[in-house]
Amino acid sequence: MKTDSTDHHITLKSNSSFLYSFFFLPREKREAIYTLYAFCRQTDDIVDREGPIEKRLRQLNRWEKELTRCFVNRVSNYFDTLKQVAERFRIPFEHFLELIAGMRMDLCHLSYRSFEDLKLYCYRVASTVGLMCIQIFGYRDPEIREYAVNLGIALQLTNIIRDVGADARMGRVYLPQEELAHFQVSREDIFEQRYTPNFYRLMDFQARRAREYYRLAGEHLPPGERKNMLVSEIMKNIYWKLLHKIEQEHFRVLDRSVRLSTPTKVWTALSTASQIQFGLAR
Repeated sequence: MKTDSTDHHITLKSNSSFLYSFFFLPREKREAIYTLYAFCRQTDDIVDREGPIEKRLRQLNRWEKELTRCFVNRVSNYFDTLKQVAERFRIPFEHFLELIAGMRMDLCHLSYRSFEDLKLYCYRVASTVGLMCIQIFGYRDPEIREYAVNLGIALQLTNIIRDVGADARMGRVYLPQEELAHFQVSREDIFEQRYTPNFYRLMDFQARRAREYYRLAGEHLPPGERKNMLVSEIMKNIYWKLLHKIEQEHFRVLDRSVRLSTPTKVWTALSTASQIQFGLAR
């Protein structure tokens, strides 16, 4: 199975933290991940590009229709390589549709009423990607699926915490409305970048919940599957450090973007790999 060079370009150009984990995969699996990541990136780009929401919804619907034509109706098109990956690693087609449904939520919802609503969004845009990835990584214990679901939610919650300010500048507030009301933080407080005591309490609550999902992911990772999940564990440790840094910087996320340095990401990837390969991981 050969990956389209475009997939390599899209993946490498993204400069995602995930790149630091992909290099530890054998070639066939790495190329499959590149193809999957390129699909996810391009789907996300449809949502994030400029233009009327109605136009982006039409583009997303066409994207889904073409994907279905290739996977279900077996019409050869742009998604041929992705279909080969899905067939080779037995990735259920439903996961792709769930991801697109999550992206559609991004266009139709600028906010979420409750955490249950937000959790569904996190599942669709992140956990489904994890469920697709574990098919490529390979596993034997079905409990790994719960690991992927919880880790996906943890990673997405970390993204939401990091991007509160950036999302607000696009008119989006992912933090649940019920929790904003509980902590007495208004949408205007976020739009106006007001670092109030209530805002800090709200963000501390968000961080503690994200940590709980990291813990749940760890509970569902059997020791015998750690090596298979090396890539996921690298992602987890990088994002865990990012969350810790956000906390150390007192949630200054409204007017800046907290990032990890490249050396920190590389060191985290290498140290995680060495710990797991030599059985030192907890």
